[in-house]
Formats: sequence, C-alpha cells, structure tokens
Amino acid sequence: MKQTLSSSTSNNKTAEYIKKKISTSHSPEKSINLFHCLNELGDHSLVEKVQDYVKSGTLSDAKFSSSQWSAVVFLLLTSETKLDEFYLKKFVGRRSKSENVKVLQKLLPVVKESRSVQLCDCDIADEGCAALASALRSDSSQLRELNLSDIKLGDSGVKQLSAGLENLHCKLEILWLRNCGVTDKGCAALASALSLNQSHLRKLDLSMNDIGNSGVNLLSAGLENPQCKLQTLILRDCGIAKQGCEFLASALKSNPSHLRDLHLSDNKLGNSGVEQLSAALKNPHCKLQKLKLTNCGVRNKGLAALTSALASNPSHLRNLNLSENKLQNSGVELLSDVLENPHCKLEILWLRRCNVTDAGCDDLASALLSNPSHLRQLNLSWNKLGNAGVKLLSDVLKNPQCKLESLRLINCGVTDEGCVALASALGSNTSHLRELDLSDNKLGDSVKLLSALKDDPYYKLDRLNCYWGAVEPLCHARVSASAAS
Repeated sequence: MKQTLSSSTSNNKTAEYIKKKISTSHSPEKSINLFHCLNELGDHSLVEKVQDYVKSGTLSDAKFSSSQWSAVVFLLLTSETKLDEFYLKKFVGRRSKSENVKVLQKLLPVVKESRSVQLCDCDIADEGCAALASALRSDSSQLRELNLSDIKLGDSGVKQLSAGLENLHCKLEILWLRNCGVTDKGCAALASALSLNQSHLRKLDLSMNDIGNSGVNLLSAGLENPQCKLQTLILRDCGIAKQGCEFLASALKSNPSHLRDLHLSDNKLGNSGVEQLSAALKNPHCKLQKLKLTNCGVRNKGLAALTSALASNPSHLRNLNLSENKLQNSGVELLSDVLENPHCKLEILWLRRCNVTDAGCDDLASALLSNPSHLRQLNLSWNKLGNAGVKLLSDVLKNPQCKLESLRLINCGVTDEGCVALASALGSNTSHLRELDLSDNKLGDSVKLLSALKDDPYYKLDRLNCYWGAVEPLCHARVSASAAS
C-alpha cells in the first residue's frame, strides 16, 4: 500500500479494519500476521498500550482485551531476546482457571517458540492440556522441556498430553508431572508414548502421584520396549512397594536398557524391594548410574544385596543416595567394605540421617584410603559424628590416597575441636577437598582458623559454608585462584 502511495485516510481505514479483525480472530497465528500488517502501515497503537507491561513484568495484574493479548504475543515473538524459558505464572498471577486457559491459548505461539515452558501451579484444566498437545504436534515447535507440576491434570489431562507426545513432530525431551493427580490409567497412556520410535523423551518426573505398583508395571513395559529412550525416571512418593521393584528390575535388565537415573525415594520398598533392584544392577544389560533410595526402609539385609551389586563386574553405579534409612554403623561397615573393592566405581554417596556415629567414620576412613578410591562426594549430615568422627575424617583428608572433593557435615555435633582438625587437614598440601559444609554446628571462634586459610597456598576450597541456624554466615563461599583460572 505504501508503494502505491495510498492516501493516509485509506491507510487509517485499513488499519482500523485490521484491528477489528484482530479483536475477532480466534487464531493466534493469524493475529500475528495482522500485527505485521499494522506494522507496515505504521500503526503501533495496540502494541504501545502493552509495551510498558511487557517491559515491567506486571502482566499478571493487567486486564487485557483479546487484541491486547495478541499484541503481547507479537511483542514477545519479535523481541531480540531469545525465548529460552516461558513462565505462565508471570502472565496469569491469581486468575481463575478459565482465564488461565484463555491466556494460555492466546500465548500458544510463544509456547511453541520457547525451549522450556514452566506452568507449575497454574490451573489449566483439560482445555489447557489440549492446547499444549496441539503445540507439541506443531512442526515448528521448539519445545524441549515442559513443567506441569502441582497442577491437577488427572488422567484425562495426561492422556491428551500423551497424544501430543506420540506425534511425529513432537521433540519434547523433559516432562515434569509432579503431584498432578495421575494414576495407573495415565501411566498407560505415557507408556504407549514412550514405546514409539519417534519418542524423544529422556526425562520423566511422576513424583507424588498415586500410580502404585500397577502404574509402575505399565511404565516398565514401556521401558522394556527397545524404542523407548528414557534415561531418567523420577518416582518419589508414588506408593511403590516390592512388586513395583520387580517390574522395574525387569526393565533394567532389558536389552537395550537406556535408563541411567532412577529416583525411588519415599516409597516403602523395604529390603525385599532393594534386593530385586540389586539383582538387576548385576545384570550386564543394566547401565544404571544413579539410584536414589531416600527413606525407603532399607536395612542391613537389603544393603548387603546392594553392596554385592556394587562389587559386581562391571558395576556402572556412580551415585547412590541412602539417606534417611536406619543403616547405623553396621550398614556403613558394609558400604565401606565394598568401597575398597576395585570393581566399585561409586563417586557420590549420601548418608544423611542414617544413625551413624564416630565408629562408622572409622570404617569410612579406611575405605577412603583404599587404592583406587573413586569416591569424590560424601554427605554425612545430621548424624552424631561428633569431634571424634570428624578427626578421623580429617586425618584421611591429609592422605594423598584420599580423592574426596566434597564433604557435607551439616548438624553433626562438631565444635571447636573438630574444626581445628579440619583446618589442619585443609592446610595440608595433599588435600583434594573443594567443598566443605559445616552448617548448623557450634564451631565458635575456631571458624576463624578456616577463614584464615584463604591466603594459604595449599588451600583448595572453592566453597565453605559455616552457618548456624538462620543467622548471618560466619564464613561464606569463595572462589580460589586455581578455580578461577
């Protein structure tokens, strides 16, 4: 129109006509095209009204018309800022469910262009799931991560999402469905999607859903399918028991097994469930590298089976979390024995709240001195180690055979005496420690010894935390010269 030298009156009439079409359009994509037309005509009136809201980040309080929401989409898509993450909460605030759905539908072009979409705690109902499924099916979608945690989607919502996952154009790799009211029926739909050849999903979180053993059975069947590429499965607090472990063990032994990371914390697995998983870990097809079993009712019998698996050849497990299980010193002794085994490749071990005392530290100290020792991170927080236990660990840190880089001792009954021993270890030229957490210990003035080490040429710590409760830190994180370089 500009090229034909149309009159300004004609241009204004055309602009008003386009605005009217925008207000009645039900297609976000069509609205974007119409905004480009307004841009060519030099009419920025609709955009100018919402520009300040977009810049200030106060969109959740705005009462926008349909046209103005279209303007928001146009501004976001034409912005020079790359759309890596999209947070619906910034746009909906405390709106009603129906308003949330309308805003989501309007912003769907932005969802498609974003690599990560966070919809946590935004009630979007079935209509919202249908809109997201359409975004997943779009051949132009850039979506790789979708977080729907704490939304009551139910099985019906999950079924709609699964239909989107089954589409050839869907490239989603990470899906968070924590606390979404999913049962075994929803798991059936997800398992079907996981079994497809074109599935790109690598990480799935179903924590805090009542899927039970029957839901795990369905998911495991999907995992056993050679087309399934899932690498991380998070099933914390899902009502899983021994039978569910049997199903998962079968999946871990399948060929090929792609699963590398399994989270089963806060399930009543007991020793029998852990024994099932341990048998799978010995299988040559199992490539599991990370296993989280926090608060799973593990005792020495289950731990004995697990340590046997860790000593098997080859053992792929690198990260093990057994926190909040009553292992006591006898359990730590079992773990220490296997850490000395050359086939054990464990690098990270968490034993928070496991009823460990200084006697358990004595066994661990011996394991850390074994050659080769692969352990790099050790968490013993909330155990009654006392100064005696910390002294044993401090002596080990001085030994060049110990390769430990991270040690967490939060609330372990450490006082000045233990702090002095740690300061001596950190000042040695053989310590490899990079991170030390002594939060919630009554360290007193001895903390100054740790702080004073920052100028010592042998001091290698990158992070040092010495908090007591909620007060200001006595010493804080710092980056050493070696780490900075």
